[in-house]
Amino acid sequence: MDEHHAMCACPGPTRRGFLADAGMGFVGLALGAMLHRDGVVRANSIPGWGPPDGQPHFPPRAKRVIWLMMRGGVSHLESFDPKPELTKNAGKTINESAYKNTVFGSPFLRNVREQVANNIIDKTKVKIYPTQIGFKKGGQSGIEVSDWWPHVRGCVDDIAVIRSMYTTDNNHGAQMEFFTGRHLLDGCYPTIGAWVNYGLGALSDDLPQFISMGPALEHQCLGATDANYLGPENSGVTLKIDPADPLPFARPGVPLGANEAAMKADLLGRLNGLSALEYPNDPKLRARIKSYELAFRMQTAVPEVLRFQEENEATRRLYGLDQDVTRPFGQQMLAARRLAERGVRFIQVFHGDGAAGAWDAHSGLVANHSTLCAQVDKPIAGLITDLKQRGLLEDTVVVWATEFGRTPCAQGADGRDHHNYGFSIWMAGGGIRGGIVHGATDELGFHAVEHRHYVTDVHATVLHLLGLDSRRLEIPGRKRLEVDHGKRIQEILV
Repeated sequence: MDEHHAMCACPGPTRRGFLADAGMGFVGLALGAMLHRDGVVRANSIPGWGPPDGQPHFPPRAKRVIWLMMRGGVSHLESFDPKPELTKNAGKTINESAYKNTVFGSPFLRNVREQVANNIIDKTKVKIYPTQIGFKKGGQSGIEVSDWWPHVRGCVDDIAVIRSMYTTDNNHGAQMEFFTGRHLLDGCYPTIGAWVNYGLGALSDDLPQFISMGPALEHQCLGATDANYLGPENSGVTLKIDPADPLPFARPGVPLGANEAAMKADLLGRLNGLSALEYPNDPKLRARIKSYELAFRMQTAVPEVLRFQEENEATRRLYGLDQDVTRPFGQQMLAARRLAERGVRFIQVFHGDGAAGAWDAHSGLVANHSTLCAQVDKPIAGLITDLKQRGLLEDTVVVWATEFGRTPCAQGADGRDHHNYGFSIWMAGGGIRGGIVHGATDELGFHAVEHRHYVTDVHATVLHLLGLDSRRLEIPGRKRLEVDHGKRIQEILV
């Protein structure tokens, strides 16, 4: 019996008919989106497999993630990984130092897959460059942090510093590698934000569950918001933080009243519902219908998020909104907190514009890093402090990352080149032990040598804290590599 006759023979409404009738109205679209999110309208053709039901796999420690990405490559040697031997050996080549075998005899030296041939300086010829800024101990833990990060140093007791990260890309595709776990030459894969969006139900129906802010990767996998085979409904939404124009292109050219706007949205929903009947298995159509419904609600929700004047003066100062140098990034940090408390699951914030990212200090390292640190140090510390005093840090994971570090040797007269062999990141918040250092690089800060961690170990840690098992999120026919799953960093967990 064909589908048409089967439908006619049914004594009552069919599933498709029910969903069609429900989908015709504005409320029905929301219902359809929720049913789709919960897996009700998806065909389950693989025995024993079902899509995520929106619930964590085990009790979570955290509800949400704020991921801060410094684009261009922050020098670990002038931020969170002090190396006195750099200054002691300054002016020597690595071959002339006592660490020739440590560096060039290491099997980790082969841990690179070049996107651009001969992309970095000749490590055998250049001179070791001394540390360009002082370090001081912070907090009760006494963790050393550079003087370019004094405000973050004040929060170090809430932070787990990981000094043993590595990537396999020594060019800026490593930014994408940090979000997908895959080298850019492998192509695009779902980002960590998309996996979180796919795996967990919404905390809010008025805002996207995956938001990206700041100068993202312009031409790489939808600016690191790509959901790829997870479906477009799990991709991130890019949000420009501009209180004067909080939702560009979302407001009608001619002002509409609330009733007119609702009628317009309802008509659009009916038309999309008709298309959904004709093309029931089109994931792009499903995502578009869902996005229109969400966009309607965002016209109210997003401007409310960006009403920074609602915050008291002390809070605005905490984020640096009273200073020109810190205001732009401070607004993004304050928006991140307001989005987090309103139910957004995954918020990623980029800093450092330009094709490669502003932190890419091939020359003028001191001028570059001192300027950029001044823009972000106080707002980041303000975010940690504000989350903590509001009780949000207990169930919010904060990740501070950059795609790689900078070389121990000089590039030109006063810069450092890309360095993927060992660098630092830090994590804080829900389920993370504060005031600890995990892992280490060698004496020159060249190789990660103790508790080495590839980027997907950070993914595994984040998913674990959210109560998700990445292997239970896999889609049949899309088998992932073992390295894609990573291993959670147990030593930094409470």
